[in-house]
Amino acid sequence: MPSTELIPRAARGEIPAIARLISRAEAGMPEARPALAEIYKRAGKAHVIGITGVPGSGKSTLVAALAARLRATGGKVGVVAVDPSSPYSGGAILGDRIRMTELAQDPGVYIRSMATRGAMGGMARATLDAVDILDVGGFNTIIIETVGVGQDEVEIAKASHTTIVVSAPGLGDEIQAIKAGMLEIADIHIVSKCDRSDANRTLTDLKQMLTMGVRAGVASEWPVRVVGISSLNGEGFDELLEAIAKHRAFFKDSASGTQRRLAIAGFRLEKTAENLLIERFQQSAAALTPALAAKLSARQGDPYSLARELLAASLA
Repeated sequence: MPSTELIPRAARGEIPAIARLISRAEAGMPEARPALAEIYKRAGKAHVIGITGVPGSGKSTLVAALAARLRATGGKVGVVAVDPSSPYSGGAILGDRIRMTELAQDPGVYIRSMATRGAMGGMARATLDAVDILDVGGFNTIIIETVGVGQDEVEIAKASHTTIVVSAPGLGDEIQAIKAGMLEIADIHIVSKCDRSDANRTLTDLKQMLTMGVRAGVASEWPVRVVGISSLNGEGFDELLEAIAKHRAFFKDSASGTQRRLAIAGFRLEKTAENLLIERFQQSAAALTPALAAKLSARQGDPYSLARELLAASLA
């Protein structure tokens, strides 16, 4: 079935149509691009929550618990969980979907695992297309969980309306979130596993770091919240839901929210252009690379001049 014919079905919330469109977006099928363009024009109603943090901080457990509570308040919840790619098949490991088995039985919750497929920054290339498709499908809140393999996943702040950074006590450093800009990107900081005795120290350290930022002159209109939660006993989730609701209203009505929407649009534009450029380069370079690689291997040229030659011939 042509992708454009799937749009009305996806707009009615039919999961098979939504799944097929996301799969075609993930595969980068040119046939699907007119449909994705139309979907983008229809989207823009959902609130997008980005969740990132270091490995072992409890992101997936938080996402499952948060989605269940958001679902209980009404509306539909979509989850795009970005997993590391298999080095053999290129597919996602699907660990997040395994953790959310019970949640997946709810027809008002849709969970999609996506492989990074070499994309940097913690998100897959089709993540934002998937968000648009779920938006059009009637999902009021969409959660993006980043891959969680390091401290460089700051792209999520350029793609989500509310960014949550998850930290946990006892991970080696007192504050893992301060690495590589992780502290600065958060609208809400979560300290998970607050049933542990050492959680208070992490909460205190985070608040002190944020206070130092304010004193250093980097205060913003939105005072960053720090919330301690425990998925084991449910502690802190009411406070988290309240913080998300307040930030959603702030994002919608403030000048900072307007600036962030423009920044998100700029990021989306640049990433789309980058993906199209990479696709064009890979298609053209495939035939040219072997001969140039042979010259490089024989030391008949250097990597820089031959790479410039490859670029010039591929993108001409």
